[in-house]
Amino acid sequence: MPKNARILICDDDPIVHQSLSLYLDNEDFAHDSAHDGQQALDMIHAEHYDLMLLDQMMPGMSGMEVCQAVRRESQLPIIMLTARGEEIDRILGLEMGADDYIVKPFSPREVVSRIKAVLRRTNAAAGAAKEEPLTTLTYGSLEIQPERYSVRVGGQAVACTPREVELLYLLASHPGRVFDREQILSRIWGYDFFGDTRTVDTHIKRLRQKLACDEMGKAWDIITVYGVGYKFEAGA
Repeated sequence: MPKNARILICDDDPIVHQSLSLYLDNEDFAHDSAHDGQQALDMIHAEHYDLMLLDQMMPGMSGMEVCQAVRRESQLPIIMLTARGEEIDRILGLEMGADDYIVKPFSPREVVSRIKAVLRRTNAAAGAAKEEPLTTLTYGSLEIQPERYSVRVGGQAVACTPREVELLYLLASHPGRVFDREQILSRIWGYDFFGDTRTVDTHIKRLRQKLACDEMGKAWDIITVYGVGYKFEAGA
């Protein structure tokens, strides 16, 4: 976890800023406040932050829109804060590229705990990447460039979220190996992820749709191993 990590709080509720600031101060986290989405984007462009706490429901630019805008440019860790707790909203937030999702009302102590968990995971992933350099993978018409978060099929770019790219790369870099849902959650979302295994199923479904996995004669496929999990099969 970065020493003296700097947090950006983006929420239109001043009470949220006040309560979180007290706890972040106690943990020696540096922090700044943005009160709408555009202000948050301007601050991210001007300063370095290690993580952003982002309210989903804001007037003007929503948290989802801010998350998408950030993900087009960087992998800044994002924890969504929202009053909406339905499963579809949580999954949508994660699919947009959020690293975690906390439903209001929340305990500031829990938020700090989640911040530490996401920063630990981010730091561990960065260390692993240095030890095991990411390489471009090619299977027939499929090309995955993990460092650029780029996926191409037949030379055409496929719009994938960061999590979708990471999931595809995990499977494709271990062809034939079966990963169960818990292993995928641990590898991609981190062992501190607070969601459930259906998140994996949702991401696999979206990947198959985007990559047209129902086409025949490809040099690869994403296979369901019923009762276990998923595997990437080369030469399918």
